[in-house]
Amino acid sequence: MKHKLESGKEVVFKDLSIDERDELMDSVTTEGFGGDLRITAMHSTMTKFIRIGIKNSNDKFIKSLTFGEKSEIFQKLQGEFMNLGEENPSN
Repeated sequence: MKHKLESGKEVVFKDLSIDERDELMDSVTTEGFGGDLRITAMHSTMTKFIRIGIKNSNDKFIKSLTFGEKSEIFQKLQGEFMNLGEENPSN
């Protein structure tokens, strides 16, 4: 599935297995600060999502991305994984 980023770059999501999706979602760790919840190890977490979830995501490609593009890809991938099966809920 192709996604066009706000910057105009296009990325292609890989068709991941359930195990790969679970691995990515389990790699997101959070800490609470006051009333806020923050993701820890943000850069390595985003890189992992991009490497596993985006086609042709080698070092050269990842180095070419801005922080904003990495964040956008990460958020889109998270949305895809968290909404898995939501269109057809079971009884």
